[in-house]
Amino acid sequence: NKAAGDRHEKLLETPSMYQTVRLVGETVKEVIAQSSPAGDQADSYFNASFILGGQIKGSQPRLFMIYPEGNFIESTDDTPFFQIGETKYGKPIIIRAYDRTMSLAETAKLLLVSFDSTLKSNLSVGLPLDLLFLELDAFKVGLKKRIGHDDQYYRTISDGWSNALKAAFASLPDFPG
Repeated sequence: NKAAGDRHEKLLETPSMYQTVRLVGETVKEVIAQSSPAGDQADSYFNASFILGGQIKGSQPRLFMIYPEGNFIESTDDTPFFQIGETKYGKPIIIRAYDRTMSLAETAKLLLVSFDSTLKSNLSVGLPLDLLFLELDAFKVGLKKRIGHDDQYYRTISDGWSNALKAAFASLPDFPG
């Protein structure tokens, strides 16, 4: 429809990531209000959260989490990452192991360990996983990868993490009780 086309053009013309995230947030709120007989409540029939990140030439990259109500928060040094969906299994791994000096390869490895923990803990979450990397000031997609059941690197990470957890557990002292 024409309104959706107009909104698409506006999205591509926003001069800042802040204005981009505002436009997406307003759109989410509008769609939820139109899709729900109860109006724009977060627990309505239609519900969506988004993570929006990117860089506009001449400015720093920014990362936002957009809530179903259309409001949003920005990533900071205190909140360097966001997760949506099932977070209770993988998030503790990221919190304990993340270091802002990690390389991109180390960060990807950590994310796969986090995803693997969620996959092992919740049957409603499954492969494939899609990874997309955007390098600073490149303004194009770097690595784009879909990880399925047959991905050898993922299998190595999954098996290695399981074995490392078992070894770490075995190395801890028994309860003195």
